[in-house]
This record gives sequence, C-alpha cells and structure tokens, in this order.
Amino acid sequence: MSQREEIIRKAFAIPQMPMPVQKVLAYIGNPEADLRQLAKIIEYDPGLTVNVLRMANSALFGGSGKVASVRDALSRLGLNRVYQLVIASGVAPMTRYEIKGYGLRPGELLEHSVAVAVAAETLARELERTAPPHTFTSGLLVNIGKTVMGSFLEVDAGPILELAHQRHIPFEQAEEEVLGINHAELGAILLERWSIPVPIVNVVRYRLRPDDCPEPDLALDLVHVGDVIAKMTGIGMGIDGMQYAPSQAVFARLDLTPYQMENVMAAILEQIAEIRDILMEQAL
Repeated sequence: MSQREEIIRKAFAIPQMPMPVQKVLAYIGNPEADLRQLAKIIEYDPGLTVNVLRMANSALFGGSGKVASVRDALSRLGLNRVYQLVIASGVAPMTRYEIKGYGLRPGELLEHSVAVAVAAETLARELERTAPPHTFTSGLLVNIGKTVMGSFLEVDAGPILELAHQRHIPFEQAEEEVLGINHAELGAILLERWSIPVPIVNVVRYRLRPDDCPEPDLALDLVHVGDVIAKMTGIGMGIDGMQYAPSQAVFARLDLTPYQMENVMAAILEQIAEIRDILMEQAL
C-alpha cells in the first residue's frame, strides 16, 4: 500500500460529523424542508440550539432586535445560513486539538477558516458581486484536510517545508512529493465521503490551485483570495505560512485593487471575533 493510500485509509477511520449535525444537514438537503420541523430537530441538541440563537443575534449574521426562539432564528437566518452554521458546528470540535505537525495551537486553524469565509463574502461585497450560496461554507471547510493530517494522522510538516524551501516550490506540491497527497485533496476526499455537496468539495479541492479547476467558479476565486488575505493578516499561520502561490489569473478575473484588499483585511479583523467565539465554544 502506498503512503497516499495509507493516509486516505487512516483518514476514513476518523468519525464523521456528530449525529445531530448529520440529521440537520440531511433534512436541510430535502427540497421540501420546513422551518418549523427543522426547528424541532435543532432543539433536540442544546449545543446547536445555543449556536443558532447566538448566530441569529450576532452582528455578522443577524439584524436589529433580538430573537429568543430557534424558529424565529431560522426565519431570520434562512436555510443557507443555517446550513453554514451547522457545518461549522460539526467541524469545530475537530479543531480542539493542537495541530502539532503544522505548528498550530488548539483552535488556531478554526480561526483561519473563519477568516477565509468572512473574507470571501466581504470581498464579494467589496467587488459588488453576489457571492454564490456555497462560498461561506466552503471557506469554513478549507482546512479540514490540514486538521486531519496534522492532528489525527500526526503528519510532520517539517520535512515538507524543508523540501519546499530547497526546491522553491509551493507547500502543497512538496506535500504531494513527500506524502503522495496534499491536505486540500485529502479534505475534498473526506468531504465527498461525508456527502457534502459537490460545489463545496470542488472549492476545497482547488482552493490552492484554482487554475486547475475544470470550470471557473466565483466562489472558488473568492475563497482563494480570501485565503491569501487571511494569511496576510497573520490569522492562523502555521509553519507553512505564505509558502503558497496566489493565482494571478484569479486576481486578474476579480480585478482586485490594493485598496480593496486593505478594506477586506480591515473588515475581517473586526468581524471574525464574534463568530470565532461562538464556534470555539462549540469546540470545547
């Protein structure tokens, strides 16, 4: 068995998202999903209930006035936002561990994922574009492969980083040469196994190499640049740091100016604290 096959085999042994999360996601995927029934399903799980209420009342997702019931929260947030929150709640517990292989403290990678998601949506507004519905969720999930490699599989990124420096190649290319697979591809393979929708899987798979994606995807472009911006702020930086190559084609497609980049950086520094705190409590 190759090292790549062994890594995938071990990754498949990792438990899927918690059962309450799976139930909610399965119901939301039903074309006839009803908010009243969804509220009942969420209310069976105290952690999800608290998170939905806090998110609905947050400055980032909420509006004026407070909501006190899950049903009212769902009416305010809508099915797409609830889907995003439930996905995040399912992934957050995995981030409670120190990701030693990549030099990340507990919760630090979740902070980076939140920053990517917020940056991607903020960037769309800055560019006066409409972000596809799967943009935010994709941003939240971009680091699932690194979480698995660095904590559950205890991959040591030191030799990978050394090869990247010696050969002057992007970090994910060095990962492939050392391990036979990079963390973005492993994340996409896991999400496929967990029945996450294809558009989200594609963003996770091609986030580091958007030029390899068979079809242009605005969500992918936004998340790719959102990832670059999050790294520029220093949020969730591991030992691999900036050892990645931004796509010039993506920046050209978005026609992004330095001024707009600065606006997005300022916005995410203001916005991520609240959602990070909500999700970190779920991870404890």
